Parts: sequence; C-alpha cells; structure tokens
Amino acid sequence: MITKMKLSHFQYVLPEELLAKRPAQNRDESRLMVVHRETGKIEHKMFKDLIDYFDDQDVMILNNTKVFPARMYGNKEKTGARIEVFLLRELNQENRLWDVLVDPARKIRIGNKLYFGEDESLVAEVIDNTTSRGRTLRFLYDGPYEEFRKKLQELGETPLPKYIDRNPDAEDDERYQTVYAKEQGAVAAPTAGMHFSKHLLKRLEIKGIHFAEVTLHVGLGTFRPVEVEDLSKHKMESEQITVKQEACDVVNNALEEKRRICAVGTTTLRAVESCVSTHDTLNPFDGWTNKFIFPPYHFKIPNCMITNLHTPQSTLMMHTAAFCGFDLLNKAYAEAIKEKYNFFTYGDAMLIL
Repeated sequence: MITKMKLSHFQYVLPEELLAKRPAQNRDESRLMVVHRETGKIEHKMFKDLIDYFDDQDVMILNNTKVFPARMYGNKEKTGARIEVFLLRELNQENRLWDVLVDPARKIRIGNKLYFGEDESLVAEVIDNTTSRGRTLRFLYDGPYEEFRKKLQELGETPLPKYIDRNPDAEDDERYQTVYAKEQGAVAAPTAGMHFSKHLLKRLEIKGIHFAEVTLHVGLGTFRPVEVEDLSKHKMESEQITVKQEACDVVNNALEEKRRICAVGTTTLRAVESCVSTHDTLNPFDGWTNKFIFPPYHFKIPNCMITNLHTPQSTLMMHTAAFCGFDLLNKAYAEAIKEKYNFFTYGDAMLIL
C-alpha cells in the first residue's frame, strides 16, 4: 500500500478514442460503473439505474453552479492578431475588472488593447500580468452593468475543454450544463451532474430522495494541471462557494439518521468538505475554498459519490482516489478502459458506494 501519494502514481495510459467528444444521446443513458468500496465489486449499469441504489430519505448534494460563455476572441490593436481570452472571474464589478487567461500569452503585454465583436464595440485594456498565461483586463464599457454582462454573454461561447477540438454548437449550449444549473459563475461544468435528466430527478424525488444544493463556481483550480511530484506541495486556485443553512439542515438531518449522503461530483465533494464544523456536521458558508483532497483523506460528510472518469494526473482523479481508495480506483479505471467506457467531460459516470 502506498502511504505517500505522488503525481506519478496517477499516470495511466488512456486511449485517445475514449475521450468523449459528444454527449450521450440522452442524459441519463450514459453508462454507469458502480464500485462497492467494502467488497471491491464492480457492476456495469446505465446512469438511470442509479435510482436502484437509493432509498426514501437518502440525500443527494448537487452543485447548482451555471456555466457562463467564458471563451471570447478578440483582436489586438495595430496588429489585429487574434487572441483567445478565457474569462476566469470578475474582480471588480464597478471597474469591469476581470481575471483572464490569454492565448497566445507571449503577444499580450500591459497596456495592450483588445477589440471584441465584428463591430469592435467592446474594448479591453490589459492592466496587469497575474501569471505566465494570466492577465487582468479592464473592459472599457460606459453603459449600465446589466448591458455590459449581456454583451459578454453575446460575444462569449460555451467554454468546452480544449481536447474537444471543434466549435461549440447549439447542442453544447444545452448539454454543457446541468438541468438544475441556477447560479451563474462557472467557467467549466460540474460534469457528474450533467447525467441527470429532469425525468430522473423527478423519479428520485417520488422515491423520497432529498436534494441539497450547494454552489461551487468551477474555476481554474479544478482544471489547472498539477506540476509538482509531491502532492502536498500543490496549491489549488481558490474557487467561490456558497453553502446555505437550508442545505445544511437537509444534510445534517441525514447524518444524524445515518442515511446515504451522495456528493454529485468532485466539486460538490470539495464544497461540503470545506464547510465541516468541529462536530463533523455541515456549516453554512459564503466565501472561497482552495481545498485540495488527495489520499489518504477522511471524509466527514458524504458516504457515497457520483463522478465521471477523469484524465491522468488530474486533481479530479486525485479527489476520486481519496474517496474510492487508490488501489480500487486503479482497478476500476483498468476495467473502464477494457470495457471502453467514455472518459472526461462528456464521458460516462461512476457511482462509488
């Protein structure tokens, strides 16, 4: 048994064709691998079979963040060079300041202006270098804030991961989002939740399952690569979370009654584990988390989780290994590759019990 986890422990060979480029035809008809931690048993199901593993009064915790069209394309002043701008987070509403990633970064310096839209009606000025790829932009827009946000919405596109090497279309606008998305602020989707259809949610509700909603706005922290071999040295970028009293009441009641409490996705897992009280219950919170979970880790809130199949050496895989157990997760991933499961954003799912 490995006691100290390293980045290289999370390397495995993932065949290129198993990276899903399109979603399943129906949300709840992707495949579902069910992994039993106590016995090591692995079952192969469909996502809608999930309902068979939950009973009346069990709880599912959902991340209700909503993806905004964070990828924009602008032209640099004078040269007209095409620059991709990926909006990360708003720093100051009044001054229209945003943290962004730019590509190619080498072409952009402090003081440069970027023009967006065919009519170049939106202009931004680079005012700071935050990282090698990151910049702070000030959008030069005089109209009301609502109008400015509407402009960003119009000019932006669905921020599909880079490995999906095609332009987003109308299907992506709908499917790269959960059906319960409410709070706009994410630059990437909480992908485990994308398998739930409205019909499946209704069936779970009829069965007596309770839902608790939390918000973690998925940002750079979730998908930034780990670049250190010693995982304890990796620093997660902070992401904004909100956990309300209403969600705490639902979860804490289930904890008291020893019900099944399922975190839907690694972002949900991190949100609730960032808000644990000294009595090991869920506390309300509104702020930021940079919590990084990797094995070994003792979970206080969820006792089962739903997640997608993640790419090698990603923090998402590390969170999942902490919950599933490193050896069992390796076994499950080997099985998933053998059975040709689809991986990553539009891929298939796992239920870890």
